[in-house]
Amino acid sequence: MSGETVWVLGASMTRFGRYPELDTVDLAAQASLEAMSDGGVTIHDMDVLAAGTLYQASTGMGQRLQKQIGQTGIPVYNVSNACATGATALRTVYLSIRAGEADMGLAVGVEQMGKMGLLAGASKEERRVYEPSGRYGAVMGVDGVLGTETMPGVFAQAGMQYAYENDGVGFEQFARVAFKNHQHSTLNPLAQYQKEFSMEEIMEAPLQSYPNTLLMCCPTGDGAAAVVLVSEERLRSLPTEVQRRAVKVSASVLTSDPYVEGGQVQPDVNTLTRNAATKAYELSGIGPEDLDLVELHDCFATAELIHYDNLGLCERGGAGDFIDSGAPFRDGTMPVNVSGGLISKGHPIGATGVANVFEVTTHLRGEAGDRQIEGAKVGLAHVIGLGSSCGVHILEKAA
Repeated sequence: MSGETVWVLGASMTRFGRYPELDTVDLAAQASLEAMSDGGVTIHDMDVLAAGTLYQASTGMGQRLQKQIGQTGIPVYNVSNACATGATALRTVYLSIRAGEADMGLAVGVEQMGKMGLLAGASKEERRVYEPSGRYGAVMGVDGVLGTETMPGVFAQAGMQYAYENDGVGFEQFARVAFKNHQHSTLNPLAQYQKEFSMEEIMEAPLQSYPNTLLMCCPTGDGAAAVVLVSEERLRSLPTEVQRRAVKVSASVLTSDPYVEGGQVQPDVNTLTRNAATKAYELSGIGPEDLDLVELHDCFATAELIHYDNLGLCERGGAGDFIDSGAPFRDGTMPVNVSGGLISKGHPIGATGVANVFEVTTHLRGEAGDRQIEGAKVGLAHVIGLGSSCGVHILEKAA
């Protein structure tokens, strides 16, 4: 039925980290098989498959995955959309179900970045310049003042612009974001890093692009995440115990960069997120005050702080007070990135958008273990692919 409600039936992710002994197909197959098993279904129940990866985008990941988990002749979409790749794969399946072309589908995001990360495809000269900096080359060297397109510089400048325009935001507030996420990661067995750091250690770590120090930057890594989506009609035909664990997709939104003055010099990381959040709240009938947890795109500590404002989690201009109040800590009023976020959980680019949905889904099911947000009923997952897209998904616990 066209326009039918879509539900998350199964979800899984690998631990993020280094997997030199595996390839992307191995990782994608593991997450996919576990997600289907989690939903009590098999590849023969799938009507559509969407596979997201960035660095292996030209390899036909979806078809290669089929050869591993089952070639059933269903349509396959290979998706590449910067850091929003996984969220775009998920939305591809979502739209197929909403259009009435599928009753059930599998969305998987995967990446194998190793220690190269953002340097994939770089020349020897470029590697020589940039590789010494960052956690295994996770981030590049210190950037210039204006016009940079490297990630540390873009998000450092976005953070400093926010600090310039709003009171109560400085080096300490950005560092507190990283302190929170490293602390949260100690409770997540799937996180790439599970170590707590003091504020002093974070602030005194090697500087990458002010104000982000090394411990305020996400690492590169390998990993995969997958979800099975299902129409409401098909869900109602499944066993009651399966229905109880299903999580409603109340909004699925994808935006791209609109034209803004100055955006051709310094990428605008704010407007497309604000637009996506506004539309998601309108579609779902849910406001930011209704959220019980948020998984947002904290590629750098500065990114998380400005997205508090962009997603409406705090008053306009109030992100500094928001982090200082303790609200986004897991025991606060609006827990953010209880997984450890990209900063500690890791950021295999193609997998991140699906992994954020997995995390929210796990809490809404009450299955998050030691990091569980008690009583969680509504959550938001957010990713941003710089210069391309922003994905926002709002999820609700089954009634």
